[in-house]
Amino acid sequence: MIYLDNNATTQVDQRVLQSMLPFLEKFYGNPSGLYRSGRIARSAIETAREQVAELVAADPGQIVFTCSGTEANNLVLKGFSGTAGIAVATTEHPSVLETANIIKQQGRRVEYINVDASGEINLDPLTGLSTQDIGLVSVMLANNETGVLQNIQPLVGFCRRQGIRVHTDAVQAAGKIKINFNNLAVDYMSLSSHKIYGPKGCGALVVAQNSPLSPLLTGGSQEQGMRAGTENVAAIVGFGQAAEIARQTLDARTQKLLELRKFLETGLLKIPELVIFALDSERLPNTVQFGIAGIEGEMLLMQLDQKGIAVSSGSACKSGGKTASHVLLAMGVSPALAKSAVRVSLGQYNTLAEVEDFLASLKELLEMMKPIDYS
Repeated sequence: MIYLDNNATTQVDQRVLQSMLPFLEKFYGNPSGLYRSGRIARSAIETAREQVAELVAADPGQIVFTCSGTEANNLVLKGFSGTAGIAVATTEHPSVLETANIIKQQGRRVEYINVDASGEINLDPLTGLSTQDIGLVSVMLANNETGVLQNIQPLVGFCRRQGIRVHTDAVQAAGKIKINFNNLAVDYMSLSSHKIYGPKGCGALVVAQNSPLSPLLTGGSQEQGMRAGTENVAAIVGFGQAAEIARQTLDARTQKLLELRKFLETGLLKIPELVIFALDSERLPNTVQFGIAGIEGEMLLMQLDQKGIAVSSGSACKSGGKTASHVLLAMGVSPALAKSAVRVSLGQYNTLAEVEDFLASLKELLEMMKPIDYS
């Protein structure tokens, strides 16, 4: 199989797997226990906390482990103290947008930050707002569908002047670009293990000092009282190891992915009527989303799957639906073109030969498929 859906999930690095096995087979003690195996488990968690912190240039004490990036997003949006409303970008991950909808149904104010045709946010809707209206703004660092990178420094500066807290979902950005949490000056940042060749079932919320937060899960003092429940030690260890590898290899990994992406885009742009979304925007080095009006994206995905090629239409959390991508619609893309969307997200194990095979298969299938008239 040629796997080109690395924004959905990544293959677990063998070094990560090996780091996890002792905590599944031998050191299985409860990390809250005072006996030796419990102390070893606790020490391993704290080592992982340091490794994850180093990846994003944060302090270990700022890391709160969760079960996923989705939980991290929920923890900050639902756990943010106060009754003030929130503001979110229209291109956010479903775990942010659907949580914002729940908050709205509860009677709290929710504002939506629009994006332009390049997928970049427009701060105009926030002008004039204060902490009496909005207490928290959530804008992702890198979009999971288009790969567009947000320059959030102007947003942070604006919010700081207004006394508004800022959260950024960095699930897709971590391990692909350099991140410095403290330099970004945000209050909260979400991360996920399985996007950086770690195991599924583990994420983290990075919380700046003196940033208010209430737990979603209560009943224990784990994770500084922010996330009750016995820790998934093996997964946390794997997350830490994946973060350490990502930090050490980031420059080489980024360069390889960018070279593959450029080769892919050169081939795609030779296909008549094909549009690469946000082509001229600053994007993740591994992500290309494209479409051809009249081509059913879901059908194209299935045809590629039959050829042993795995790609997606966008967010894995929304796959299987027949509606057009909310991200592309927010960017002003027509519904017909948005429904044709295909996302290729490259990973560290992909090769130039695989990209060539994908391009050849794509061209072959497009020659067979007849455009659909959506008018």
